[in-house]
Amino acid sequence: MHIQFLESYKNKFLKCLDMEFCALASGSSGNCFYVKGGNSAVLIDAGISARQILERLSSIKQSPKWIKGIFVTHEHTDHIRGIDVFASKHNIPIYMTKGTAESSCVCREDNLVNVIKNNEHVKLNGLSVEAFSKSHDAADPVSYSVSAGGKRVAVVTDIGFACKNVIDHISCAHSVILESNHDTKMLEDGNYPIYLKRRIASDKGHISNYNAALLLLQHGPKGLKNAMLAHLSENNNTPDIALKTFELLKERKDLKVNIKLSLRDSVSECIKLK
Repeated sequence: MHIQFLESYKNKFLKCLDMEFCALASGSSGNCFYVKGGNSAVLIDAGISARQILERLSSIKQSPKWIKGIFVTHEHTDHIRGIDVFASKHNIPIYMTKGTAESSCVCREDNLVNVIKNNEHVKLNGLSVEAFSKSHDAADPVSYSVSAGGKRVAVVTDIGFACKNVIDHISCAHSVILESNHDTKMLEDGNYPIYLKRRIASDKGHISNYNAALLLLQHGPKGLKNAMLAHLSENNNTPDIALKTFELLKERKDLKVNIKLSLRDSVSECIKLK
């Protein structure tokens, strides 16, 4: 009886440490990622309206009451659009770097805003969220790794290239949400003005399908189970081209990664880590 009780307690404890994540939205029109561990969750960015966030949380049977923080990557509108209304209405703390805070008015409620450093760990009810700097054309941009129960999800979008910080966090992740913004040929041949093409392709712009796939091929750990492709360009990419590019990972026999797509206008598949 005693052994059965301990086994039951162990199973309940392990279940509390399970993680799951999804994209509530991802693309140039808005980005918002949901990561949950046990009974706590965070949002990475909230670039869609508060109403859309609420509706999409409801569609995956989740509630704002579980959300312990909103972590902002940078000040561009497609990453902060819904924060003010959503955070104010539900009294949710917001975390961002000093540069991001000074470059935008993210929330009218100053008491909800917490300024963090770009290498800081924030612990929230069993979740650990680590900020790390990246290369993008913003004031003080960061990406985040979220950990619980020995599992780690790295959320890495809006990067011009894979700097050392990005590589370090990818190389110890169990799952990643990774930008796969554009197909290089589609961008080159497309009708964007030259200045915009150069901005996207620069080291402070957005990473291509090929370079994102190469990042996982070269630095993905053996334990990497899931990769969700995010921030796909509506005009310079297609889901089929992105997925085809990631077939490059077949070159590594020790890497078995479940590749999924985020969606622009609806919630992605919810991926569970056990």
